[in-house]
This record gives sequence, C-alpha cells and structure tokens, in this order.
Amino acid sequence: MRIISGEHGGRRINPPAKMPHTRPTTDIAKEGLFNIIQNNLEIESLKTLDIFGGTGSISYELASRGAQDLTIVEKDPAMFDFIKKTSQDLKLENFKVIKMEVFKYLEQCTEQFDFIFAGPPYALNTIDELPKKIVEKQLLKPNGWFVLEHTPRNNYEKYPLFTTARNYGTTIFSIFVNK
Repeated sequence: MRIISGEHGGRRINPPAKMPHTRPTTDIAKEGLFNIIQNNLEIESLKTLDIFGGTGSISYELASRGAQDLTIVEKDPAMFDFIKKTSQDLKLENFKVIKMEVFKYLEQCTEQFDFIFAGPPYALNTIDELPKKIVEKQLLKPNGWFVLEHTPRNNYEKYPLFTTARNYGTTIFSIFVNK
C-alpha cells in the first residue's frame, strides 16, 4: 500500500499482515477517486471524516495532499493502533483517530464535514443505512461530499443526494453531494 501523491507521495505503508475485517482500497481505485476529488474539491480546505478507517489509507492520502482537519473512526483495536502509529510516523497534525463503532459515532456526532468517506467491510449488512444516516444527521456541510465504497450488488441511485457512481471493477464509489 502506498500514498500516491502530495507531501508523502510514493511512501509505502505496511499494514499488519492479519487484518480480518479490513479490505484496503486498491491503489488503482484510490487513484481514480482522488482524480475526481482533486478536480472537484479544494483538498487543502477540507474538514474530513473517514469512517471504517481500516488502514487509514484514504486519510493519509488526504493529509498528504494538504487536508487540514482529519477524523478517522475505527473500532478494531489493532487497526486503531496501526492508524495512530502511522499518523505519528508521518508527523500528521490535526489528525484525530477515534476508537468506536461507526453507527454509534454517527448517532452522537454533532459536527459537519466537507468530505466523508466510508469504506465499510463489503459484508456489512447495514451498508444501505450509511447514506440515510449521513443525510438524517446532516453531517455534510453545504456542497459537502459523501463517498461510499461498495460492490456492484449495491445501488444508491435513488437515495437522497446521490450524484454519480464510478466503477473500478469490483469497487464502486457512490458519490453524494449536499447541493
């Protein structure tokens, strides 16, 4: 796994060998996603939330490209520790890591974000609740983006705020924008 671009571009990250609930976003899919983000958002000004943080890959990429306010939510203790250690190794500032179950976090969250990314386990049976919860709790600022990573078996075209989807093989990013 590597950071693609920005201050830490090209740097390799070596997550733990055994990650039973974590499936890192592939470099090809991540590169495609960040091309879209970079062409539509000013990354340097984003307040971000990365739920189901996993390895932290998406947030490292955001930080490397200049995002100033990053929050990651991850409940797995080993992955939480890995993200904390990696963020310290990279000397990332304004980088908060929260150890909590995602839906519990969303329920009690009172902040709003410019960019929210969710890369849940593909087997998560409550994945369809994520876009609903983001909208219901009004977690997106005006013009804020929510990106949900999922497989082709899920379709969010009829959900509120759905804007577009991008397909990278077995990885699809559905993008919701609070217009």
